[in-house]
Amino acid sequence: MGWVDLLTDQAEALMQARALMESSRSAEACVAFERVIQDSRDPYVRADALVQRLSALLNLGRSAEYAVAVDRAFEAARDVDEPYLHGHLHALAALAAHHQGAFDRCVTHLVQASRSLGAAPDADRETAWGWHDLAMAYSYLSFHGYALSAIERARQLGNATGIPEETFAAPGIRLRNAVALDHHGDTDGCLRVLRDIGTDLVKFVRVGRTDLLRPSSRVAYGYALARLAALGEPTRLPAGAPEATRLMIDGGDSARARDLRQLGAVCLAIAADRSAEAVIRLNAAMVSAETLGAAEPARLRSVAHTRSGDHAAAHDADRYAFRLATQRNDRLRDMYMDGIAARLDHEEMRRAAAQYTEEALTDPLTGLANRRQLDLYVSDMATRGDRAVVMLCDLDGFKSVNAVHGHHSGDLVLQRVAGVINRVMRRGDFVARYGGDEFVVVLPGAGRAEAADVARRISAAIATEEWESLVPGTQVGVSVGYAEVGGSGPAMRDALGRAFDVAARQLRAAREHPHPAA
Repeated sequence: MGWVDLLTDQAEALMQARALMESSRSAEACVAFERVIQDSRDPYVRADALVQRLSALLNLGRSAEYAVAVDRAFEAARDVDEPYLHGHLHALAALAAHHQGAFDRCVTHLVQASRSLGAAPDADRETAWGWHDLAMAYSYLSFHGYALSAIERARQLGNATGIPEETFAAPGIRLRNAVALDHHGDTDGCLRVLRDIGTDLVKFVRVGRTDLLRPSSRVAYGYALARLAALGEPTRLPAGAPEATRLMIDGGDSARARDLRQLGAVCLAIAADRSAEAVIRLNAAMVSAETLGAAEPARLRSVAHTRSGDHAAAHDADRYAFRLATQRNDRLRDMYMDGIAARLDHEEMRRAAAQYTEEALTDPLTGLANRRQLDLYVSDMATRGDRAVVMLCDLDGFKSVNAVHGHHSGDLVLQRVAGVINRVMRRGDFVARYGGDEFVVVLPGAGRAEAADVARRISAAIATEEWESLVPGTQVGVSVGYAEVGGSGPAMRDALGRAFDVAARQLRAAREHPHPAA
């Protein structure tokens, strides 16, 4: 086979894998993309396949693989000058960063995705899909206005390049907007948006094009109908139109589609006045907070109790739903406030890391700096003679996590801990995974008082994190030790070594003689 024929075959294999993705067959697509990655000699084809594989992993909810997949995709895309590819990758990386709790990094990726896609010179199918996936990222992160603008841009490019209208119907974007309104007490607004979604579906039914809807759109339409019915307003569809249950069953293999099917069954039970069944289904449901927001199960519980006449329980559930929705808004507001500073920090870190392109500087599991990057950072500090505090964080109960729940759950705990530590750091602090369940934090220019405050914040954040859903029955905590360092040259390096020893002794002492609770 000649070189040109080989490249043609690789491009065709990539297109076939992408067709699986467009049909919401993410598990099959993931395998197909991996074959393209292994066989490809074309840098663009390989980079595109890695980006598409990341999208498939996100659809499947395989969160333990996000960090490695993001690193592989960025490494491959670095040498490819294609705005669409970089825009699409940043949109997907934003979703991965959000899952890890790294909100500053999430905002950075969203901004870079929009700029890269906006710089794409031509109207083509790939750029249209990039805007589509950016719209989805905005929507899952509750930036509903941005999501609506991005999906409209995707539709414009789609129309110009022959993509059918129903391909970018994207009812899930408006669905998440609708339930967000309901979570904040605006049920009338929710109903208006849900009715509009139903009207769109009727339009596709009347022209006989529902079979052409993507599975992800079908399940979203199905849930919108079920949610309307749960709120007491069933939609009358034309004869021959698929019912809500049928639409949700045909929703593909993504984790979000499975979530919508579970919650949709709850909605239909409520609509049929089977409130006890609805509550039982809610108790058994295992759904991601990202699908429709953390407040959606609590809101459905309130509607179920209202239908059964238990108004006290409905009131309590509604208050809980509102509290969850408000917490999400608070986190998003903080993310916006820190976004610009975080982007600057991110750019500075990437410039510093560019000196070491021959070495892997990132821990593939958590996305934090690894021990090698920590050594380089410390060496630079020694050269400059900077004053700092070195802090060691060692997880309590981690051996029990692995023993009771397995190493996969242990990996998920480490990823969440990395996100928690990142969340409470001061701007400019350095965080690394030292190895195993040990993390190192370097606080430039800090003294003992500031270090004590950071240590308290880390301990409190991990203690209050919700671990029960991830590792039921196993508590996760942290012990922290720290020491100050200063000086320059060899003296600084010696001081850093002694600081690690002091911090390790402090950590052991804290574990052996814990302070009583206040």
